[in-house]
Amino acid sequence: MRASTLVLGSLVIAVPLSHYPHIQRAPLLAVPVLIALLGMADTVRCIQRRWSFYHAGVILCVYMDMMTIMLMLFFLVYPYTF
Repeated sequence: MRASTLVLGSLVIAVPLSHYPHIQRAPLLAVPVLIALLGMADTVRCIQRRWSFYHAGVILCVYMDMMTIMLMLFFLVYPYTF
C-alpha cells in the first residue's frame, strides 16, 4: 500500500507541475519521477518466488507503477522535443 501511495501521489504532484493540458518545460518533474521509481522498487520487493494470487496482484501493481512512470516521463521529456 505504501508503494502505490508513493507512485500515485507522485502522479498527483506531476500533473500540475507539467501544466497539463498545456505541457511546459519543468525540470522539477524529475523529483516525482524519482519518488515513483522508489515506490516501484518497493513494490518489486514484495514479489514472492513462488507463484500465487498474491504474486499476480503484485505484478499488476508493478504494471500500474510502470504506466504511471511512463506518463510522468512523457510529461518530463515531451516539451524538450519541440
